[in-house]
Amino acid sequence: MQTVTGLIMNDNTHIITDTGAIQAPVIISASRSTDIPAFYAQWFIDRLRAGYVIWYNPFNHKPVHVSFKNTKVVVFWTKNPKPLIPYLKELDDRGIHYYFQFTLNDYEHESFEPDVPSLTERVDVFRQLSGLTGKEKVIWRFDPLIVTSQLAPRDLLKKIWNTGNRLKGCTDKLVFSFIDIKAYRKVQNNLVKKIPSFSRENIENSELSDEQMTEIAEGLAKIRERWKSEGWDISLATCAEQIDLSKYGIEHNRCIDSELMKRIFSDDKDFISKLVSLKDKGQRKTCGCTVSKDIGMYNTCRHFCVYCYANISQSAVKNK
Repeated sequence: MQTVTGLIMNDNTHIITDTGAIQAPVIISASRSTDIPAFYAQWFIDRLRAGYVIWYNPFNHKPVHVSFKNTKVVVFWTKNPKPLIPYLKELDDRGIHYYFQFTLNDYEHESFEPDVPSLTERVDVFRQLSGLTGKEKVIWRFDPLIVTSQLAPRDLLKKIWNTGNRLKGCTDKLVFSFIDIKAYRKVQNNLVKKIPSFSRENIENSELSDEQMTEIAEGLAKIRERWKSEGWDISLATCAEQIDLSKYGIEHNRCIDSELMKRIFSDDKDFISKLVSLKDKGQRKTCGCTVSKDIGMYNTCRHFCVYCYANISQSAVKNK
C-alpha cells in the first residue's frame, strides 16, 4: 500500500480518493483533445505502468482519477504515431487492444498544419503502422476538409486521390468531415491569424455549402470505385456530420466503434462480455461514438494546426 499525490493505491490497480472521483473505463480515448502518440507517448506508457492518470475536467477544472484496471481497448487519435510504435509490444503483452484514427491530410502547400512531419514521412509511418498492426486497425482520416478561395472541392479530391494512391491496401476506411468554423471561436481566431483570405466578415460563408459537400461526395464515390477496380475496397464515412450522403455509399462514422471492436477483437471473450454499445452522451449530437473515457487535455498539442478547436492559441500551448 502506498500514497501517491493524495491517492491511496493498492498494487497500482485500486485507486481510492478523498472525493471518490474515480473512473475505471473499459475503453480509453487517447485523445480527441491532443496528440498523445506524437507528443506524450512516454508519458502515456509511464501512466499505464503506474496504473492511473489524473484528468482535469476542462469546464470546472476538477481532477478525475482514471484507473487502467479495467482497460481493454485504447483508441489512439494522431497525426504522427511514430513515437508510440516502440511501445505497442508492451500494450500487446498487457492484453490491451488498440486501433488508430490516423489523420493524414495533405495541406503542405497551404501550411494549415505547420508542425506535422512531411507528407512523405507520414505516409511511410502509416504504411509501417499498418504492416505492424494490420490494416483494419489503422483508419485513415482526411479531416477536416477545408475550402478557401484558393482551395476548391476539386483540389481536395485531387489531394485525397494522390494521398490514397500511396496508401493502397494499408487501410479499410477513409473518414472525413467538413470544417466547422461557426461553432468554435478558437478556430475563427486561428483562421483569421493564419489564412490571409479569411476574415471576420466572411465567417457566415466560410463553411462548405451543400453543393460543395455534394461535389466532394460525388468525387469520393468515383475515387472509391476506381480504387475498387484496382483491388482496393475502401469504405467511406463522415465524422459527426448531419448531411446524409448515403446515396453515394458514404455512411455516418463511429470513431469509437463498438462494432469494429467486436469484429477485430472477437477472440477476447472477456472484453466482448464487458463491451456496452451505448452512445457517448458527452459528444456532439451527430457523433455516433460508443462510450469511452478521453484522457487528453486542451492546449497541449504542438502541431498548431490552424483549424484546431483544442488550443486557444500557440502561446497558450508553449506556456504549459
